[in-house]
Amino acid sequence: MEKKSEILENFKTAIGSTVKSLSNSENVEVSFGNQNFQSKNTSIKLPEIEQVNNKINYNQIRALADSESLKLRFSNNKTFKSYEPKGNISKKLYKIAEKIRFEKLGSDQFKGVKDNIEKYYQERVNSLDLKNSEDKIIESFENYLRVKFFESKNSKELEKKLKSYKKDLNEKFKGKIKELNDLTHNQAQYNSLISDLIANMGLDENLEEEEKNEEDKKDEKEKDPKNQEQKAKEKEQKQEEMSIDSGVPDLENQASESDQDLKEIEIEDKSKSDFRKNIKNSLGDLKYKAYTEEFDEIIKAEDLESEEELNRLRKNLDQQLLQLKNFISKLANKLQRKLLAKQNRSWNFDLEEGLLDTAKLPRIIMDPFNSLSFKKEKDIEFKDTLVTILIDNSGSMRGKPISVAAICADILARTLERCSVKVEILGFTTKHWKGGSSREKWMKNDKPNLPGRLNDLRHIIYKSADMPWRQGKNNMGLMLKEGLLKENIDGEALKWAHNKMSKRKEERKILMVISDGAPVDDSTLSTNSSDYLEANLKNVVKWIENKTNIELLAIGIGHDVTRYYNQAIKITDVQDLGDVMINQLTDLFVEKNKKTLH
Repeated sequence: MEKKSEILENFKTAIGSTVKSLSNSENVEVSFGNQNFQSKNTSIKLPEIEQVNNKINYNQIRALADSESLKLRFSNNKTFKSYEPKGNISKKLYKIAEKIRFEKLGSDQFKGVKDNIEKYYQERVNSLDLKNSEDKIIESFENYLRVKFFESKNSKELEKKLKSYKKDLNEKFKGKIKELNDLTHNQAQYNSLISDLIANMGLDENLEEEEKNEEDKKDEKEKDPKNQEQKAKEKEQKQEEMSIDSGVPDLENQASESDQDLKEIEIEDKSKSDFRKNIKNSLGDLKYKAYTEEFDEIIKAEDLESEEELNRLRKNLDQQLLQLKNFISKLANKLQRKLLAKQNRSWNFDLEEGLLDTAKLPRIIMDPFNSLSFKKEKDIEFKDTLVTILIDNSGSMRGKPISVAAICADILARTLERCSVKVEILGFTTKHWKGGSSREKWMKNDKPNLPGRLNDLRHIIYKSADMPWRQGKNNMGLMLKEGLLKENIDGEALKWAHNKMSKRKEERKILMVISDGAPVDDSTLSTNSSDYLEANLKNVVKWIENKTNIELLAIGIGHDVTRYYNQAIKITDVQDLGDVMINQLTDLFVEKNKKTLH
């Protein structure tokens, strides 16, 4: 018995030393089973070793200890939380994906760690008993990523079980596995990408009906008159339900996320649940629809063209920047001065309490009883701000308008970055003129009346909010690409930009739209009412302006867009665009326009 006890203690000591080494922290403490450490230092809790002679149990402990150590070493919890998606299942998948990321990093550096983790996973996965759909989804997701990241193989039996799920995941993650693998060393970018991919799967929404049925059954059981014991607990259950309700997000937040699912991914299940209908109603947009969304595209600028072509286009943009050198310097300096001035100390004077204002000392000497001789520092409101610039990439913007829009976006990204303000630059257009694959599908299906939007959307990410300007500067030149600029469906682009912004944690969010007029898509307008796209745009704008905390500003180039936006400016000369952007943006920082949510 003593020998077994000694073996256990030696093993635990070895585990503790390994954890400190792998986690790169001498302060970490390891506990087993029910042991508790009341310590200020980081602690890791592992299962108790049940049987000394059980090799599987030892493998499990070693693998779990390795995994937790790598988490401490490679995973930042603040970064993890900042990109965490909503929804119970989505959160579980997101956690698994992050776990695989830091385990991959550790496995690449330490062969022993890789062996421990793979052995443990194989033992666990071979004994899986997948009873419900949620378990199948979660385990299929983990297995899929592990096979891709660690190049492991499944047993024939397991491969058969997960075949259908593997097919779906291949479609959802098409072309993204290599990108994820390349981003394992960059947690923020990895978390951001995997969060978007998981959100686009729409898993929580798919299981909502099942959950609803389960809740209905539970309610019936609770109301069963034969179950007398439940009557005594009714009050307590009601209180629990109230607490649950308080933790549920507003319908508008649900709307933004679910609407993103509707617009950003290929949706295989086209059935319209009551949940989706409620979302549409909340947006005031029930009548608007797309005939199909399966050909829509959200793409990064760097994925549209080769690196060589982007470099060439950037050089073209730089040539235009040189021609406007004085103009640009003036704008950049003006913006930076105004914003940095806000960062300097700002004071409220003539107060009855606070710090003594030395400039008022003569007043105190003349009147010792004067109480208005104090000052307090003002709060700086513009910090923790996200500015999203949404640029109309339609054919009518070709030439000088799109060049100036690209130049101004470039200037703002550079300047605001120096002032610690996040900047996101997006563009919207269509993949084809006069309809594309969407229209072809409609024609094959005998051209049903009032089909809705009949073109394939292309939403472009030129620069993400977390991308440094230096890393994304070449992308700006893509706007000058011949053949990129086609039709513009503004309403859906605004929804997309709003949904991206809603996921961000910044307290202040400003959306700046640059457009040269009304939304136009010939294939859609020829098969629906003449104001179909305009009505959709007005509904979306009204919702963002009145029901969200996003501050919306529009700049119309050569056209009056005030009929769509409350806060809008018309400019007749594209050379005025830069000045208008600077002035309006700095005005927004001066006085924060707070909206009341309804």
